[in-house]
Amino acid sequence: MSNVFEQVPAEVRRERILAMVLEQEFVRVADLSTAFGISDVTARADLDALEGRNMLRRVRGGAMAVGKRLREEPSFEEALSTSAIEKALIGEAAAALVNDGESITLDVGTTTTFIARALAARTELAEVVVFTNGLNIALELEGAIPRLTVVLTGGTLRRRQHSLVDPLAHHIFDRINTCTVFLGCNGVHPEAGITNINLPEAEMKQRMLRAAAQRVVVADGSKIGQIQLAAVAPISEVDLLITGPSADPRVLAALRERGLRVEVVGP
Repeated sequence: MSNVFEQVPAEVRRERILAMVLEQEFVRVADLSTAFGISDVTARADLDALEGRNMLRRVRGGAMAVGKRLREEPSFEEALSTSAIEKALIGEAAAALVNDGESITLDVGTTTTFIARALAARTELAEVVVFTNGLNIALELEGAIPRLTVVLTGGTLRRRQHSLVDPLAHHIFDRINTCTVFLGCNGVHPEAGITNINLPEAEMKQRMLRAAAQRVVVADGSKIGQIQLAAVAPISEVDLLITGPSADPRVLAALRERGLRVEVVGP
């Protein structure tokens, strides 16, 4: 007798299985059989298919999350000094895309902080409106007022990243249309897309993407090829990735094959 769960399209079921693996870091075949109402044979086939796309790693009796996973979200201060030179180069390249009279969204994060610093250093730039949900981003740009107009989203403060999230933070992005969003993240993967370690911030990133005409992801090389807990967007919803020379060239090639424009800064 056919099981109703096995009538679900395989790709849909595999997406749910991948989410379970990412959340729990390890799952057994037996757990998947119970959770999805499928046979052990089907569960193994699903895991094999996901491993073939480098989205998880098969181990005896089940599967584990692939790549380096962050068990605990690093604080802003801890992350700021990591890959600082590469992030500064990314920040300069991103800031160079902004023109007089444009409106942009700057996401929270350390790489976007370097964008803010590069924007503030562009003394020729004028009449730019910057929307951000990062308290530190706003402070970085404060010295460039009135050349730049800085608008904070409001919302609930997350201490770890100095970020503003829901409730209330999303309302502004439902009412604006910006030229460009510069989005930070914790993972960029050809199959899993753009992912983040924190769920509330992932929801804010999704709103930022919907409010922008041009969508630019900025990520140092350590984020390339990684998959984190919260899905933000598929690769197809990103226009440009700016990254550094430490990024895995094989992953970058796979991203380009999916139609993503990739700019690698530095030597």
